[in-house]
This record gives sequence, C-alpha cells and structure tokens, in this order.
Amino acid sequence: MAKPQLFTPVLLAGCFILVISFGIRASFGVFQIPIAEEFGWLRADFSMAIAIQNLAWGIGQPIFGAIAERFGDRRAIVLGALLYSAGLLASSFAVTPGQHQMLEILVGFGIAGTGFGIILAIVGRASSPENRSLSLGIATGVGSFGQMLGPVVAEVLLQHYPWQGVFVIFSVAILSTLLVLPLLRAPVKVTRQELEESMGTVLLRSFRDPSYVMIFVGFFSCGYQLGFITAHFPAFITERCGPIDPNGMLAGLGITTTSALGAVAISLIGLANIGGSIMAGWLGSRFPKKYLLAGVYAARTVVAALFIMLPMTPTSVVLFSLAMGSLWLATVPLTSGLVAHIYGLRYMGTLYGFVFLSHQIGSFLGVWLGGKMYDISGNYNTVWWVGVGVGAFSALIHLPIREKPLLPQAI
Repeated sequence: MAKPQLFTPVLLAGCFILVISFGIRASFGVFQIPIAEEFGWLRADFSMAIAIQNLAWGIGQPIFGAIAERFGDRRAIVLGALLYSAGLLASSFAVTPGQHQMLEILVGFGIAGTGFGIILAIVGRASSPENRSLSLGIATGVGSFGQMLGPVVAEVLLQHYPWQGVFVIFSVAILSTLLVLPLLRAPVKVTRQELEESMGTVLLRSFRDPSYVMIFVGFFSCGYQLGFITAHFPAFITERCGPIDPNGMLAGLGITTTSALGAVAISLIGLANIGGSIMAGWLGSRFPKKYLLAGVYAARTVVAALFIMLPMTPTSVVLFSLAMGSLWLATVPLTSGLVAHIYGLRYMGTLYGFVFLSHQIGSFLGVWLGGKMYDISGNYNTVWWVGVGVGAFSALIHLPIREKPLLPQAI
C-alpha cells in the first residue's frame, strides 16, 4: 500500500490562509503606540480594542465551527474573510476608542472564520491517522510564519504610510485568501455512531466529561500569555529594555532602536514557533499529548519567570523570544489533536471551537489587564507574574486527562 501523502493540497491551502490571517492579527501590537500617540489615548484604550478582538474571536470560533459543519467549510471561510476585511477597512476611519473597540468585534469574528479553528478541522479531516498530528503541527507552524512576517511588514509599511493606510492594505490582503478555496476539499471521516448523533448530543457528552473540562480550563493560560505578549511586548521592550549597542550585531542588522527590537521580537517568536509547532505535532503522534502539553506549559512558566527576574537587555529579549517562540503555539496541534483523538472528527471544529473560547477569554484578560495595570502602576510586572502562575496551573491540570477515544475511531 502506498504511503499516505503528507503535503496535500488541503494542507498547502490551509497554510496559505493561516499565514495571511495570523500575520495580520499578530501585527496589532505594533499599532499600540502610533494610535495611542495620535489621539492621546490611554494605553488601556487600544488594549481594550485588541482584547475585544480576542474575545470576539473566541466567541466566534464555535459559531464558525458549527457554520462550517452545517453549511460547509468554504462558506464559513468566505464569511470570515469578508468580516475580517470589513472590520479592518472600517477601523481605518475610527477616531475614538469606542469606535475601534466595536469594530474589533468584526475583526475578531473574521479571524474566527479564517483561523486555526476552521483550518485545523479541515486539515485534520483530510489527513490520514498516521499523518494527522504532524499535519496539524505543520499547519500551525507554517501558518505562524505570518506571525514572523506580519509585525515586520506592519513596521515597514508604517514608515511609508499612516496606520490608516496600513489597515486598508491589510483589508485587501485578507481577501486574497479566497483564491485558494477550490483546493479546500476535505472529506468528513466519521463512524456510523457519529453520523447518527446530533451536535447537541456530542457537545453535552463532551462537557460532562472531566477530561474535556480540563482541556477547556487548561487552554486559558495559553491565551492569557499569548494575548498579553502579542499586544504589549513591543511596547514593554520599547520602554524597559536597555540601549542597543551601536556597534553590536543587532545594529549591524539594522535594529538600532528598542521600537524596532520590539517588532523583531514578535517576529523571532514566530520564527521559533514554526519549528516548535512542527516538532510538537511530530511528538504528538508518538507520545501522549497530555504529557507533552504539561511539559510545554511547565517550560513556559520557567522561561517567563527567568525573563522577568533578570535585567532586560537586547540579548535577553532575543533569547526569551526564541525560547518562548519554540513553545508558543506548540499547544495548538497537541490540543486540537487531543480533541480529535478523544471525541472524533465529525464535530471537531465545534468542539475545538469551545476549547478555543477558553483560550480567548484568557487572551482578553491578558490584553486588557496589561493595559489597565500599566495605566495604574506604570509597569507590566503584576500581569506578567499572573501569566507565570496560570502557566504553572495549566501544566498540572493536563496530567489527569483520560487520553482515550470515547467512541470507535474512523479511519
């Protein structure tokens, strides 16, 4: 028998959509200071806009998962891309915090329709059982190439256009994802029992399962950490990092300001995340995913604690970015693969969507608390230590998960 193909058209098309969608989403932290300075807003004002975006993304994820499973994956992606584009375009005309915050609801729902929840479910269904975990890791890793690219592209564009013009450019870019829709044809591999069960029945059984609840709760810290760092790390570095040596390696690469270092730091996280996500996917097909997840969260806890306790220098920023990046989205292929393994593929999009809602509640709090506590105390220390604590909690809560299928698995 021929070996199942790994790099299918579905996987390649899914990666393209994730590069664009996630790249634009990851660049919002770069706009934190330019927008706040132009209008004289508090840091919490734009932080709230990004926080609302993350919360809308989380709320929209199970909704778009259900739309995809009821009306088709490609229709869900089209709707998501249109909302994403409309939200970005309208945001370019926003001049008050309230306008930005309300329009980020559209952007958040757009990300839900073009992001991991929908694409990973498609990739998972299109992959063979032996390739599924690795395929999810590749989609996560290659898609996060956008995280490496997005902030740098935004920073470069901001040197030539006002932030409003960059939003318009990004609005057009997200529509380009629709060009690969013909390639997204993923069969639904299900058992007879799954076909006979309604979505409500499956959801009710899953929420009654302690393992699903633990997965749901554990994903909260991932969102908290990622949301806070994505939204605030560039500003954090700009204000706290020591000076860049004008004769050092970073200056030789054209990184001469802490502002530029902040954008590059997010990109380095994205670069390291490519390898980390693919490695997590590969390991997930060979070792219990719950133990791998516990290890990832434990490692994040140690890395974050060391970074905040030591003096911040350009070197420590680079080292932290690479270390955290290798762990950044390693949780995604493992968590989505765990959901598929335990609960099946028929409603994977919706089930993972609800788990992802927990992630985005955490992300909302990480982004919002980052801005709120900064305005109160003038620093990010408290919010950072909360992230360390919830990371340690997630490492522990994954250990009791029962990693066995509830139903016979489709092939």
